[in-house]
Formats: sequence, structure tokens, C-alpha cells
Amino acid sequence: MYQRIAHIALVVEDYDEAIKFYTQKLDFEVLEDTKLNDDKRWVMVAPKGAKECCLVLAKAANESQKHSIGNQTGGRVGFFLFTDDFWRDYNKIKDKQVNFISNPTTFEYGTVAVFEDLYGNKWDLIEPNEKNKGLIKDK
Repeated sequence: MYQRIAHIALVVEDYDEAIKFYTQKLDFEVLEDTKLNDDKRWVMVAPKGAKECCLVLAKAANESQKHSIGNQTGGRVGFFLFTDDFWRDYNKIKDKQVNFISNPTTFEYGTVAVFEDLYGNKWDLIEPNEKNKGLIKDK
């Protein structure tokens, strides 16, 4: 049996500002942007070359959803961006004025720093150590 997580919905305030952040600040690519009706689009973004999972940018449709923007995980890190070169990506993202809320730290599993997306959702930027390199697929 084969299963995988294909998409993760991320509630956003505005499709276009979210697309701009993920494509211009994190260098993600738009995989799909399809208008479903006057208020709803199917928007998928992912790191360039990623094949296993992507974000579905889901515009908040009601007050309850609006309250979750930027805090979908109750203040915890909820998203994990793996990299094969921590310092390259850390410096590139930092140079694009993305807010890092922790300094880079090396743990037994790898090097990590926490940053916030445009709404305040917390992300880990992680380069796994040699023992865990298999978590990142070879190019």
C-alpha cells in the first residue's frame, strides 16, 4: 500500500499577497492557480522541484477561518522547510526581509532556525545532519 500527504491547506487573507510572499520571498513556484468562482481559487505552491507535498492557499471564507490566519497551529511551528544547504537558504531568505524569530541552532537532528510567513505562521528551516540526510531526496 502507498499513501502520502499530497496537500496541506494554509488559510490566507488574500490569494495574490500569499502567492507573492511564497514565490518572491521563499522562491516557491505556483503549481496551479485556477479560478473556481468569483470568490474562490484553487492555488497550489511548493518549493521548486518538490514532488511529494504542496501548500493549497485557501482564502478565508468566514469569520472563524479569518481568526485562524497566522495561527493555524496555536502558536507552534506548523510547517517545516527542509533544505540541502541551510546557510545558503537562511541567508537568501533573511536578505529578502523574512522575519526569523530564532537564531540558527544545531541540534542532534540538524541545523534549524524558525521564521514567520507573511501572516505569522511559524516555519522551521531545517538542514538535517548526515544521519538524517535521507529525509531530503537527492536532486
